[in-house]
Amino acid sequence: APTLVAVAHGSPDPRARESVLALLRRVRAMRRSLRVELGHLETDEPLLGDTLARLRGEAVLVPLLFGRGYHVKHDIPSVLSRASHLEATVAACLGPHPLLVEALYGRLLEAGYRGGAVVLAAAGSRDPESAAGTRTTAAMLSHRLGGAPVVPAYASAASPTVAEAVELLRSHGHREIALSSCFTAPGFFATRCAEAAPGIVAEPLGAHASLARLLLHRFDRAAAALPARTLHRAAA
Repeated sequence: APTLVAVAHGSPDPRARESVLALLRRVRAMRRSLRVELGHLETDEPLLGDTLARLRGEAVLVPLLFGRGYHVKHDIPSVLSRASHLEATVAACLGPHPLLVEALYGRLLEAGYRGGAVVLAAAGSRDPESAAGTRTTAAMLSHRLGGAPVVPAYASAASPTVAEAVELLRSHGHREIALSSCFTAPGFFATRCAEAAPGIVAEPLGAHASLARLLLHRFDRAAAALPARTLHRAAA
């Protein structure tokens, strides 16, 4: 089977790398025959280019990113273009998808959520396609929560901020407001959003089982576009 290369952004926060590694351990446990590697776009090692340089054969790059912003459209393809020795493709980003919503829902329940409005916090991007994806995820999460209002908010590059989203919900009479963290791992953006939340704060998704299943789903869909071969799959 092709190698699954998980592409993380990278963070100065040491908890971020540990969280990503925990997620990949769960992926390996679900698909024991699959080779799973990690590459970062910046800050952390191994960098994506170094990971690709030591691989041979086929690979599927799965972005640990939730929207089709600059990193997905430009940074990852740019690094991959320098790995001409590989037969490789880039999978879709993680959102929007029902499995992502299940992970967000699970983290909210773990944090003590029992009802009320929700702010869905994401990294943010100037790319309108990324923002549209976040809005779709917010709508799907609202449906999963039985119709509770869910407002998307961003840590950077887009609006509203978490504080602005909270104020908007309060202006409509909502007093119980929880934060859903649409981040793979702890880091600067996740912390900034959590600090602006007035109530319950869900943890980043980390090694949630639904997120691990989503990685494998994205891998399988992209791997199917590679030349015909036998894929050895274990039930996820």
